[in-house]
Amino acid sequence: MNELVTGDAVVLGLQPARLPSRALAIAIDLAVLLTVFVLLSIGLAVASVTLDEAAIAAIAVASFLLVLVGGPVAVETLSHGRSLGKLACGLRVVRDDGGPIRFRHALMRGAMGVVEILGTFGVVGCIASLVSARGRRLGDVFAGTLVVRERVPAGRALAVPPPPPWLVGRFGQLDLSGVPEGLWLAIRQYLTRMNQLDVTVRGSMAERLSTDLAAHTGVPMPQGVPAAAYLAAVVNERQARDVRRVAAVAGRRGLVTAPLPVSVDREFSGHREFSGNRPEEGMPAGAGPAPASTDSGTGAATPPSTGFAPPA
Repeated sequence: MNELVTGDAVVLGLQPARLPSRALAIAIDLAVLLTVFVLLSIGLAVASVTLDEAAIAAIAVASFLLVLVGGPVAVETLSHGRSLGKLACGLRVVRDDGGPIRFRHALMRGAMGVVEILGTFGVVGCIASLVSARGRRLGDVFAGTLVVRERVPAGRALAVPPPPPWLVGRFGQLDLSGVPEGLWLAIRQYLTRMNQLDVTVRGSMAERLSTDLAAHTGVPMPQGVPAAAYLAAVVNERQARDVRRVAAVAGRRGLVTAPLPVSVDREFSGHREFSGNRPEEGMPAGAGPAPASTDSGTGAATPPSTGFAPPA
């Protein structure tokens, strides 16, 4: 896999798109554009029946440029590199440094696309994509862009490293409901890729992410805790809560649940130390109240004491 590196030396887990997926995306985009162009041409032909041939030819050229050239440029600019075909195929156009494209990038890609795709029926674009190590056509080379795959199989996702043992369970009282999903994703990406970053960049990113996380939780980061360790501990806390929630639902439905991971099981012990008012969270799935004691002589069950004495 060819990894992308941003201007901040952040390694992105994105794969450059290859020719088959790109060809399918272009075919979808062309089908939509040609449909729009035909409908627009029919409408203009009906509206311009009284015009001379020169005016009709000028209108045809203008509509061609507007739809088949201006359309892709406008769509890629407004959608930050996601056309309809690329969205359907899970692709996206990005800059060489991994950032979103702008109008000048989309304009160069669109202008070169007239020659590569429309002018040569895609032959030049296919050859350039096959020759390029990252599957780029000439429009990508001149624009400084790259088409990448946004949807990566789940099995290739990297696991978040566990936090230090002395931090497991320390953040059991944090309110994580206000943390947006975008920040969780950024934290997970940082934790899975931080060992590939420059030391200076790694520290600055950890400080920025931990500051944002503390602002959303409403509790400042503890003194003396490294920023990366703080992020890992809070992510571990969120994962532990998800596991407990699933286990609780399965227990209520009478389902058999798998044993908890070691890191989460440790978190249970640490969590009880910081949330003694909720001991039921540390109970194993399916465990209920202790059974009533029985009299050894008669075998009859002794009812639990309720503090109420019946009248004599």
